[in-house]
Amino acid sequence: MAKGKGPYSCGLDAAVDVVGGKWKPMILWALYAGETLRFGELRRAVSGVSEKMLIQQLRELEADGIVHREVYREVPPKVEYSLTDLGEQLNTALIPLGLWGERHMDEVVARKHPHHTPA
Repeated sequence: MAKGKGPYSCGLDAAVDVVGGKWKPMILWALYAGETLRFGELRRAVSGVSEKMLIQQLRELEADGIVHREVYREVPPKVEYSLTDLGEQLNTALIPLGLWGERHMDEVVARKHPHHTPA
């Protein structure tokens, strides 16, 4: 467990500890469906994340057994990231949450940013 609090009071507590924050769900989504991405591809897929933050979040996800990091010994070095079986299961659990967000995005935006006009 990376930087987690444990012991947990319930399963949701444990899940939120692993996937909590702004960037981890976005990283998981980018690696969805067996995608294997190099660091640069992943950074482009997760819009707005800094290199430092992406590295930190990937390390935590790797420590939690969610992401697999494969290093190829070549010049220049090549590093690829993919989801482990545990990560695939977590992503599957997040799908309903993503669908809920898609269905209610306009309402969420309207409530959080009442003066925002949709593009």
